[in-house]
Amino acid sequence: MFALHIDERDFAVKPMNCPCHIQVYNQGLKSYRDLPLRLAEFGSCHRNEPSGSLHGIMRVRGFTQDDAHIFCTEDQVQTEVSEFIDFLHSIYADFGFSEVIYRLSTRPEKRVGDDEVWDKAEKALADALDAKDLPWELLPGEGAFYGPKIEFSLKDCIGRVWQLGTIQVDFSMPGRLDAQYVSEDGSRQVPVMLHRAVLGSFERFIGILIEQYEGAFPAWLAPEQAVVMNITDKQADYVHLVTETLNNKGFRVINDLRNEKIGFKIREHSMQRTPYLLVVGDKEVETQTVSVRTREGKDLGSLAIDAFAELLNGDVQRRGRILVEEV
Repeated sequence: MFALHIDERDFAVKPMNCPCHIQVYNQGLKSYRDLPLRLAEFGSCHRNEPSGSLHGIMRVRGFTQDDAHIFCTEDQVQTEVSEFIDFLHSIYADFGFSEVIYRLSTRPEKRVGDDEVWDKAEKALADALDAKDLPWELLPGEGAFYGPKIEFSLKDCIGRVWQLGTIQVDFSMPGRLDAQYVSEDGSRQVPVMLHRAVLGSFERFIGILIEQYEGAFPAWLAPEQAVVMNITDKQADYVHLVTETLNNKGFRVINDLRNEKIGFKIREHSMQRTPYLLVVGDKEVETQTVSVRTREGKDLGSLAIDAFAELLNGDVQRRGRILVEEV
């Protein structure tokens, strides 16, 4: 941790979001009818990692993660894990990833909780994976001292494996921080807490995306989804009209009115991996269309502005799933 000593008090920069979520949970006594209760945030964390372990944006000391904590009963663990796996698959598919590596880490030698509870938790995680016919690797003794976990990893374009998503059972922290609920029989019970993240560190996931796509992001992720280019100055007003029309429809479109040959502009924006290149000449002005090319060089012909907007919208709505379907 990054620790500070100020005015005879010790402080630390937040390394995790879990205790804060328990404090939110503790605002008012909960009933078993309130469970499962799910809390989520895009939380910033700072960890004083050894300098030798830092690696670009893949492993950093300050990061943001899609952190969530699910407070539930022991009987609800498997259902929550199963639903989380479906959620994770859906999001990974949006980014074009279909090959996920699954690892189940079980009880370490030093741990909290009795073996009966660990048996139940480990079985719930394994059953959730088996119910979906997912291949998974068992990592005996690799779980945290407070509970077992499933890790979800992806390979980058050069074959390196990066652990991203996780769902982890926690028997310890809720009790240590006085989290309780009223059970059906009226007694006070401590909930099980599931730590879960889909992307994990945003910085690491962005790094994987950059390397995976080599900058040629799917249209929904591309910083600029299309560029409108003129052939001569006479088309400048129409280029502005096309750009404004598409931007007003919610797309990210720029124009290029530089006094350069059109071939030079096309080559430059193709190298910048802009998904769609729109060329405007006298013919396009007259017919109120745009000549559409993809960054791969495919000529889609002349389209009306609304027709191109429909094409781009379909591409955006597919997100990265078209890449999964083509594999």
